[in-house]
Amino acid sequence: QVQLVESGGGLVQPGGSLRLSCAASGFTFHNYAIGWFRQAPGQEREGVSCISISDGSTNYEDSVQGRFTISRDNAKNTAYLQMNNLKPEDTAVYYCAAAGRLHCLFEDYYYDYWGQGTQVTVSS
Repeated sequence: QVQLVESGGGLVQPGGSLRLSCAASGFTFHNYAIGWFRQAPGQEREGVSCISISDGSTNYEDSVQGRFTISRDNAKNTAYLQMNNLKPEDTAVYYCAAAGRLHCLFEDYYYDYWGQGTQVTVSS
C-alpha cells in the first residue's frame, strides 16, 4: 500500500522555523522525484519546492527561494522541507507528492502519489 505521510506542521510566529517530513512507503522511494505543494484557504494548490532523482537538483517557487530547503534521505524513505523565516503568507496546508520521473515539476498532474497534508500556520 502506497503511503506518503507528512508531519511537522504547526503554529509558529513570523520569523520562526519548521521542518516538515514526508515519510514514504509502498514504493521504491529513490526512483521518485519529490515535490512539496501548499494550498491556502480559497486558493489553488501551488508548487513550493521539488527535488529530482537524476542529479538531485532542486527547484523553488520564487517566494520561498532562500528561505526553504528541500532534501531527501533515501535510506530513510523520507523527504524534508526546512522552512526558515516563515511569513504569514506561508500559512497553508502543505502536501508532499511523488513522481515516478527523473526530474521534478510544479505541475499537479505530474505526480503519482500524494500525502494527506499537514497544516502550517504562521501567526503572532
